[in-house]
Amino acid sequence: MQIFTVSLFLSLSLSQGCNPLAETGRSKLQNQRASLNQQIIKEMRMRAGAENLLKATSNNKVRDMVVLELSYVNSNLQLLMEQLEGLNSSVEVYQNLNIPLIPLGLKETKEVDFSVPFKDFILEHYSEDGANFQDEIDDLMDLRQACRTPSRNEAGVQLLSSYVAHLSLVESRFFTPNRQMGIFFTWYDSFTGVPVCQQNLSLEKASLLFNTAALYTQIGTRSDRQTFSGLEEAIAAFQKSAGVLHQLKETFTHTPSYDMSPAMLSMLIKMMLAQAQECLFEKIALSGIRNEFFMLLRMAQEAAKVGEVYDQVYQSMIQTPIKDNVPFFWSTMAQVKTYHYCSLAHYFVSTALLDHQLKPSDDEDKQEKALSQLYDTMPDGRSPLDILRDKEERRRIGKAHLRRAIMNQEEALRIQGLCRHLRNIDILKDILQASLKRSLAKFEHNTTEGEFTDYMEAPDIISKTEHRAEPELPAATKVKVKDFFHRLGPLSVFSAKQRWTAPRTVRLKMEDRDLGFTLKGDAPVQIQSLDPLCYAAMEGLKEGDYLVCFSVLLCFHKSTICPYSQNTGTLTCPILSVSQNQPTKSATYSGGLPKTYSMICLAFDDDKNPKARKVAKKPSLLSWGLKNKHKSASTQSLPTGDYKKTKRLFARDL
Repeated sequence: MQIFTVSLFLSLSLSQGCNPLAETGRSKLQNQRASLNQQIIKEMRMRAGAENLLKATSNNKVRDMVVLELSYVNSNLQLLMEQLEGLNSSVEVYQNLNIPLIPLGLKETKEVDFSVPFKDFILEHYSEDGANFQDEIDDLMDLRQACRTPSRNEAGVQLLSSYVAHLSLVESRFFTPNRQMGIFFTWYDSFTGVPVCQQNLSLEKASLLFNTAALYTQIGTRSDRQTFSGLEEAIAAFQKSAGVLHQLKETFTHTPSYDMSPAMLSMLIKMMLAQAQECLFEKIALSGIRNEFFMLLRMAQEAAKVGEVYDQVYQSMIQTPIKDNVPFFWSTMAQVKTYHYCSLAHYFVSTALLDHQLKPSDDEDKQEKALSQLYDTMPDGRSPLDILRDKEERRRIGKAHLRRAIMNQEEALRIQGLCRHLRNIDILKDILQASLKRSLAKFEHNTTEGEFTDYMEAPDIISKTEHRAEPELPAATKVKVKDFFHRLGPLSVFSAKQRWTAPRTVRLKMEDRDLGFTLKGDAPVQIQSLDPLCYAAMEGLKEGDYLVCFSVLLCFHKSTICPYSQNTGTLTCPILSVSQNQPTKSATYSGGLPKTYSMICLAFDDDKNPKARKVAKKPSLLSWGLKNKHKSASTQSLPTGDYKKTKRLFARDL
């Protein structure tokens, strides 16, 4: 029984996130990334100290020693950056049967302790004992810790999204623009390892969105692209990743971390959509490419589309603000895929022209239309129908496309050999070499001995796709969560922007079965229509005050029961009052008097009636909650009831 309890506890504790001690390929990469981040920040501190010493000293001997130390530190930083680039280039963990796709690594962060700042704020702002909310604080910290190791599935995405949703509630409860909580959020740049630290929640939210996008890329890269379901999963994952990155770019425009800068995010969005487009092409080709004229032309334009989007990615990567920090593996991979898919497009066109001749049974108009949509300008100014009817012209143009396919495949192999990490990916090299051999064999098959060399250059192929990859904002990122700190009260009233004073007590007296005010709203109810000459107003009750509780029947927020004394006829409970410097934007007005947002505890006294004369007659508070047809629907009325009967009802319920 004891063993079962322990195992159950472990399974529940790890259900929110992956086990950080698990020796999986991805966990090893993340552990290496965390270790490198710590080494990078150590070297950066040493460099900053050496640079400060170099500025401060005038001793030549000391300056020489500092310069030597700086060169050593810079060398170490360069080596650490190269190791981090190697981690960003590790794709074997996620796939090994197809042309590799590029995943994003999760941003690393330091642990954060919310306990002391939140407890102090609860005591100071809400006048509650912060120790009573230790469980809620622990739940929030456990959720954040689990978000550091999310599982690579939809559950992991929902975990990150739930924490983002909780952060919005926590921000309303505890964070104000004019006050710092003393909580520092530290996140490391995914590409450089440089730490960024801020006290507001913007960095925390933005980093979690980045990790959500990164998690989708890992889901996409680990999908089985040998099956239709796996390809559909990969396509959806990369489109959702692009959608989350687009949301991050539009929402957080001034993030201090370089990996979340607008230029970098734009490049990442293009890369995710390019990989989704590549998976769409693989999905079409998975069932086999039939050696048919129209099928070959369609596949040629689909391949040209993939090559086009990868060329756009490569052009973004070599721009000045990005190229210094993007891994060389990434830019090389984008360039290799540009040439590879361009070569496939030319190979398909050459096969369509060389292997298929126009027959009497063929639809000339349909083939003419398909060929005319393949080029911006027809080769040598010939009409599509002339090319289709002329066997030698088809052969000549087909061989030109074949030569261009061979040139692109050779260039892809050459570029692949320039990158150390790409050279180690055997599957990529095998695919490129197989494509080249196939093109060379076809060219040799269509070349006769003694044939003159034709140096005609094949025209570019117009890219076209039936299914274009688009950013998609996943529904999993919009989750509803229950507020951890709901016991503090409704968030619309009990938030950080409201300023509450210390608790106090107000004593009330019944005047002709009336207390001099009415109530409106729900949990907590609000004081309105207050008679300025009634005993409640003299005791300090104000228009717009919030009633926290008034016996069991009227307890709307607090869970404690207010003690009722039958001897004195009084009722007491803890209250909070509004600060005098409450911002006017959070107050409403009635009769020219500003409404305040204080929480008033009412005390009931029926032994005496004040001699002061009332201005207006008000219904009794003791029968509040009963339906009154003479009042408006937006305001709760206080109909007059039998006082003795109501008093007995209070005593019985209490």
